[in-house]
Amino acid sequence: MSDVAAIDSLVVKFKDLKTEIGKVIIGQEQAVNYVLLSVICGGHSLLIGVPGLAKTLLVNTVSDALGLDFKRIQFTPDLMPSDILGSEILNKDREFTFLKGPIFSNIILADEINRTPPKTQAALLEAMQEKSVTISGHHYQLELPFLVLATQNPIEQEGTYPLPEAQLDRFMFSINLEYPSFQEEVEVVKSTTTAVISKANAVLSLKEILDIQQLIRKVPVTDNVIEYAVSLVGKTRPNSLEATDLVKKYVDWGAGPRASQHLILGAKAIAAVKGKYSPDIEDVKAIAIPILSHRIVKNYKAEAENISVTDIINSLL
Repeated sequence: MSDVAAIDSLVVKFKDLKTEIGKVIIGQEQAVNYVLLSVICGGHSLLIGVPGLAKTLLVNTVSDALGLDFKRIQFTPDLMPSDILGSEILNKDREFTFLKGPIFSNIILADEINRTPPKTQAALLEAMQEKSVTISGHHYQLELPFLVLATQNPIEQEGTYPLPEAQLDRFMFSINLEYPSFQEEVEVVKSTTTAVISKANAVLSLKEILDIQQLIRKVPVTDNVIEYAVSLVGKTRPNSLEATDLVKKYVDWGAGPRASQHLILGAKAIAAVKGKYSPDIEDVKAIAIPILSHRIVKNYKAEAENISVTDIINSLL
């Protein structure tokens, strides 16, 4: 199949995926879009929202629709790195054997990732970046596709450990889940209080997902779009020449080069699922907020004057 035909086919498959997920998840269309885009880019996502907004159900449903192996890890203050990665145990023959942890799966739901100490959070770092883990000096490759979809509760600060910038930067998207509208909430209550339980059917196979991830990387991009993305990221850095007055006033730390890479990958994906064969500047703008929002650190002036990261990004767009 040619790349053009593959993109035409992707448009149909993407619609089918959203239809399947829509059987279970009512509303949250933007969140579903971003999670699926991160999957086809091979990136990780951080889902931020108050309890009860179906963050866990969304991840579970996406893994069903993609036909992927799924594991959920509930992050708690007493969780150890070995609880995620696995550990070596002494078998009946008095030999050490490696017992794989839940990280050896296609989709990992890291539930309430900010509830566990930094040592355990760091256990995810190598896995997210290198797609491999090292335990007791042995190197283990993770099966592809490998995606971490982490959830975070924004309101409870007690007993939480904020994610360090190095770890936040490994997430391609930061996705804010909003409360449903009145009509959506009525539909949620109707569909979840009966004896009928909806479930999404698998639309794609593991091989198809890997093929789509390769296809996205092959999508051509013009130099002016890449230059726009790099310039946009440069403007978020208060010490750069391109920084605006607003950024210099309200930002302590801007986005790094990984943001530029993710903007282009995301723009390729969003163009492909729309049936376009190459992204334009509008596609970069369309995914700028979820890609940049967790990579910009505001200063105390922004906090005092109630200036949000989204306000800063919108001013740059």
